[in-house]
Amino acid sequence: MSEQLKPLVIGVTGLNAIDSPGPGVAVIRAIREGFDRPIKIVGLAYENLEPGIYMEGICDITYQISYPAAGPEVLYQVIKNIHDKEHLDVIIPNFDAELINFIQLADRLKQLGIHTFLPDLEMFNARDKVNLYAFGQEHDLFVPKDQIIYTIDSLPAIGEYFGYPLVVKGKYYDAIVANTLEQAQKAFYKISAKWGFPIIVQQYIHGSEINIAAMGDGKGNAISIIPMRKMYITDKGKAWAGITLEDEAYIKLAEKFIAATKWRGGFELEIMKTSLDELYIMEINPRFPAWIYLSAAVGQNQPASLVKLAMGEEVTPFSEYEVGKLFIRYAWDMIVDVNSFQQFSAFGKL
Repeated sequence: MSEQLKPLVIGVTGLNAIDSPGPGVAVIRAIREGFDRPIKIVGLAYENLEPGIYMEGICDITYQISYPAAGPEVLYQVIKNIHDKEHLDVIIPNFDAELINFIQLADRLKQLGIHTFLPDLEMFNARDKVNLYAFGQEHDLFVPKDQIIYTIDSLPAIGEYFGYPLVVKGKYYDAIVANTLEQAQKAFYKISAKWGFPIIVQQYIHGSEINIAAMGDGKGNAISIIPMRKMYITDKGKAWAGITLEDEAYIKLAEKFIAATKWRGGFELEIMKTSLDELYIMEINPRFPAWIYLSAAVGQNQPASLVKLAMGEEVTPFSEYEVGKLFIRYAWDMIVDVNSFQQFSAFGKL
């Protein structure tokens, strides 16, 4: 096979296509549609029941990797062992909790020949939930007031200050709207048991939910910006259906964030638009959202563009996309031979 036809080997995490889905399957679908050259997808899974492991046409091969809590050194050895077999060109991590490890390893992975396109630690920390309000104040952005807490005793005073409802959030994931002190206390225990501390208690903003999937080139320029309004939301707050929007205010907000941070890679702004047309940034997710395949469907393939940028190619910023295009997520029962499940469970490879 000539060098021109050599498959581009891309490692992708986030294969848990469940009711609270990771972005991995959507990222892979977009990548497969975004290249004329052969692509080999190496799935990187944490658990043996992640559906993306077994879905036809998604991963060519999948390996089990270490949990983020194991730290960067363990992850490096796992990735190096996979790279020795698969000769990875690019890795795209898709979970908040794993990004710190991959960011810390970016230079060492590059020495192995594995490219990434990730924010640096300064960018990553600037948009962290615990720093978000201060970031908004610094850059003249609307961000709800919040309090960072470590003990449940702080909740009554915060409830009196913010009023109800308020939002209780985990450091990485989960957000629960509490209408009473009792509900806030239950949310505190539930989220801290799952994600640890700190807990973020945020002012509730009334309005319409808007999500913006965007990508920066690391120099302050926007490569792609796609605004979407949620049309159906699950009990976990995840978009199960949404439609692309046309509003220059959303584009300018994303551009402002990218210019302020010089963001490198994909991210998602979770926005609440008030009755006064104020755009409050509720969260900034430092990776592609689970609905990112919509970007490819409307003419701005963000995952494929990220791969090209990671490989050092020039990517012309997108300026147009299809407005009024819907995505509707659905569930089906996938039938898998138990031998495949047992093989992955026993050997961490399928």
